[in-house]
Amino acid sequence: MSEDAVGIAVAQFAPTADTAANLRTIADLTARAAARGAKVVLFPEYASYFVDPFDPSLAAHAEDLDGPFAQTLREIARRHGVVVVAGLVERGEGERVRNAVIAVDAEGLRAVSRKLHLYDAFGQRESDWVEPGEITDPQTFEVGGLRFALMTCYDLRFPEVARRLADAGAHVVLVAAEWVRGPLKEHHWRTLLRARAIENTLYVAGADHPPPLGVGASVVVDPQGVEIAGIGTGTDVAVAFADAGSVERVRRVNPALSLRRFRVDPR
Repeated sequence: MSEDAVGIAVAQFAPTADTAANLRTIADLTARAAARGAKVVLFPEYASYFVDPFDPSLAAHAEDLDGPFAQTLREIARRHGVVVVAGLVERGEGERVRNAVIAVDAEGLRAVSRKLHLYDAFGQRESDWVEPGEITDPQTFEVGGLRFALMTCYDLRFPEVARRLADAGAHVVLVAAEWVRGPLKEHHWRTLLRARAIENTLYVAGADHPPPLGVGASVVVDPQGVEIAGIGTGTDVAVAFADAGSVERVRRVNPALSLRRFRVDPR
């Protein structure tokens, strides 16, 4: 392991409609991850509040980016010297909420990403309750010479999202998810995480809800598509170590990003 390697943890748990309980689990798993050397700890989508099926309580429990949930994440991050990344049900403009992922350290908010593609698929209608994120320049943050970028769940199925993050200089893409179980869904999850890593020659980490609602299988994938740390179906953390030098070495051998002839433009 390189001396410059940064520990990245995927933390898998099932958020509930009890925000305080969610925060207790986040604190416990962060402590566990930090003890194993993690400096960045990734939690799932909807980590602040989750109910299935969605109902009006989603909006009732939405918070601002500097609300109590984010402030508690900041304290957890300060206590363990890490960056905590977690899904937040953010207060929206109207009746719908925003599906946000926030990165927080001891100083406060480092980056935020709002879900671009809503899960109106496989019989679901996320857009009934959630407003889509605006297309903006990706926000990133750095730890130990690695640049991190954020993505949410269904956005993983759209390769241009990860490509924009690679163009923004990301060495690591962090995917917070509630990847709903169903036929072949775990296969899709694992395949897409590896594909985004391979085609962009960067690390990809994905944190999901465990069964029965999610598929679990939270994982860290290296720039060649190899799973280097992972979890099965329980509540747990897994830690992998990443460094910018590994990304650079892979890109020297496989310069796909520099050889491409197309760019990504928003529509």
